[in-house]
Formats: sequence, C-alpha cells, structure tokens
Amino acid sequence: MRATSREVPKKGPLNDCTPDFLPEGRKMIQSELAGDCKRGNPHPEGRMLIMRSRKIEDYKKNLKLTSEQREILVGVLLGDAHLETQNRGRTYRVKFEQSEKHKEYLWHLYEVFKNWVLSPPQKKVVKIENKTYVKWWFHTVSHGSFRFYAHQFYREGRKSVPRLIHRWLTPRALAYWFADDGSRKSKDSYAVIFNTQGYEKFEVERLAKVLKEKFQLKVSLRKQKEGWQIYIHGESFPHFKELVEPYLHPSMRYKLVPPSSG
Repeated sequence: MRATSREVPKKGPLNDCTPDFLPEGRKMIQSELAGDCKRGNPHPEGRMLIMRSRKIEDYKKNLKLTSEQREILVGVLLGDAHLETQNRGRTYRVKFEQSEKHKEYLWHLYEVFKNWVLSPPQKKVVKIENKTYVKWWFHTVSHGSFRFYAHQFYREGRKSVPRLIHRWLTPRALAYWFADDGSRKSKDSYAVIFNTQGYEKFEVERLAKVLKEKFQLKVSLRKQKEGWQIYIHGESFPHFKELVEPYLHPSMRYKLVPPSSG
C-alpha cells in the first residue's frame, strides 16, 4: 500500500439503499439490513424497492466466504482494496479499484467475489492536475462477514497491519498482495519491492518479519520519502517466484519476468 493509497472508511448514508447512479440511468440498489429501505413510500416504485431489498437480504443471509476468498481478501487488503461502512460499523463492504492498465486483473477479482457483488465493474474517469486517468472499480454487498477484517485491518480510521498477520499471510495472499503493491526493483534487477509506505514503520517491520520467518526470504527495509518499502533481495527471487507464481493472475505475471528474459 503506497502512502497515497491509505484509505479511511468512507462516510456516507447510514445504509446503501441510497442508489448509486450508473451509466445509462441504471441504479445499483443494495440495503444494509432488512427493513432499512422501508420509507413508507406507497408509490409502486417504492414497493418494488422494498421487495428488491428483501430479496437481497434473503440472499445475503446465505453468503459465506470461502477459504480461497478469505486468503485473497487478506492479500488485497494489505494492498489496494479497502473497507467501507455506511452504518457505523454494523456491516462493511469491500471496494476494489485498479487502473486501466490492470483492468483484466480487476475483472478477475470480480469473478473471485462475484457471489458477493450486485453489479459488475464500472469505469470512472478522474482528472488530477490536468491529467486524465481511467480507473475501474466495484464493491461487494455490505455484510457482517467483513466486520472481522475491518477490526483487524483498521485502527482509528487508518489502514494497519494486523497483529496476527503471520497467521493469515499464505502464499496465495502473498501473491495478491504482490499483484497490488509489488514489483521488481528495476528491469535489470532480481530484487522485489513492496510499496508499504502507507504503513507505520513498526507495521512494515511486522510484515518483513513474516516474510523472513514464515517464508525464509532475505528481506530488509528501504527508507523512501513517503515512508518505508520492503526490499526482498535478489538471491531470494527464485524462492519468492516459486511461492507466488501458482496464484498470480496471468495479467500480473509480467512482474516476475527476470532480467534475462526481458
């Protein structure tokens, strides 16, 4: 997670019944809790909204994260994904966002969490300092299952590294974290870096310790202007590649191309 990507759970209406307006006038409707959308509106559209809300709530009751989804969630929360609550922490949703370059990867994440999502990824155009950027995003339904992750990955409204990350960081989770925040140091180097500048130094040290002790990687910290990076030495590249390559989406495997091949 780069320093610029540190997310604070966004504030909004107390539930997601407030429609998000999508292209072509379509509405994405999602409620937090059964009955949240009941506004006493006798209009047919209001009744349809209540019926849709009830169906969604019935559907959400049967949702359960798979072991694969849990592992991936750990990896992407260390990286670019973030959690949002709209009802003061009763439930949370996961928001995913990637650049146009990584659109294919975002759609892969959508497929992974598809049973938790009501609408497919959406495109948005962002202008920053006279530059235009295209991004793709989607979010899950709000659900109590994500509350545990909010309590682990956030402290006082800021993203943080869980104290028990050594238990949850698996090779699959590591691969998705690498897809979000990792790269080779340069095209001529075998060394790997993780952009962890958004975390406090003690949290980066916590992650480095896991990489050293759990995965036997040679790791050090690098001071950057924005914070601290994790640096995996080139001699550990073969082992690192062996760990993450089986789980890395094809669109992200360019990050593992060694100098001699590219």
